Formats: sequence, C-alpha cells, structure tokens
Amino acid sequence: MLPNRIWFTGVPGSRWSGIAQTLEQLPGMNTSDRTPKREYTHHQFNGHKGAYFGKGMEFSADPSRVDQAWTTQDGCKLIKSHEWIDHVDQLPKEDWKILVYRPDQSSFAWWHEAGGFQIGYPNYSTYKNSANMLAEIIRTNQLILEYGCQRNAKWEYFTGAWIQENFNTTLEVPQTFSDILVTLIK
Repeated sequence: MLPNRIWFTGVPGSRWSGIAQTLEQLPGMNTSDRTPKREYTHHQFNGHKGAYFGKGMEFSADPSRVDQAWTTQDGCKLIKSHEWIDHVDQLPKEDWKILVYRPDQSSFAWWHEAGGFQIGYPNYSTYKNSANMLAEIIRTNQLILEYGCQRNAKWEYFTGAWIQENFNTTLEVPQTFSDILVTLIK
C-alpha cells in the first residue's frame, strides 16, 4: 500500500523527471498537480509534468506547504524537488523517499541538452550560470549519496523488476540507463 506522500529527489539532469512520470503511472497515484502551465517538452521527451518545488520555482521547498499544488488530496503524491535532500530531517517519518543518483558530469551535460536555462518549467534562473549549476549538482549528489549511506540504502537500476519488487506492480520502464541508480527509503 502506498503512503500519502513520496518525497522524490535527484539533481538537475539526472533524468529523474522521466522516472517520476513512470512512477506516477502506479495505481493510486495522485497527478492532480498537472496543468499545461506545469509541463515542459524537449526533443521527443515530455520532460517535466506536474508541480516542482524549490528556490525560484512555483512552490518553495517547504515540506509543510506541499499539498497546495494538488487539486485533490486523494491518493499518493509524488513530491518533486531537487532540494528535498536539504530538508530530509523535516520530512515526515511515515512518508517514503526516493533518491535518484546520476554522476555529476552526465547530469550537467543532460540538463544542458534538455534546455538548460531555457527550460520553460520549472524555473532554473536562481542558479544564475553554468558554474553555479555544476557546483550545486556536485553538492546535492554528495548529500544524496551520504543520506543513502546513512540509511543503508540499496541502490539499483530503475527497471520493471525494481518497480515490481518495491511496489508489487508491473509497469514498463521505457529505458534503463547504466549510469542512473535509484533507492526507495521507507
């Protein structure tokens, strides 16, 4: 059974949004945060869907105020922010957390390929320039790995088998990447 919330984090360019969209297909997920304004498409990908939380974004990364993004409160909300790792001690213990890890340079390169500062949603202007973005990717990835280590996380590839093992549901994963790892912390 799914919790009311899953706090979902990864660095810009980690391809975490594609993972999020796959997870939001799970039975019982609440996607009422999706609007045309909260969507960004690049290449053949529907890159971003739904609310994103963080500095300079539509909603701040304030764990106590996340419900405002959804039009209904039924079902499990996948709450996306690059910044949850900075607030991990404030997140409710009964909620689940999913961490996505992709190496720094691969994430940085993909973020630029996906549009970089031209990404229409969410807003990345608070990072100001590429040097700041890379520094933030490095810092955040380090915190993600440290938290995973503290919690004895089991890092695995994002596959249909991972979904089956963790959610007892069969879902097709469009593509598995050899440089992306995920972990679920309950």
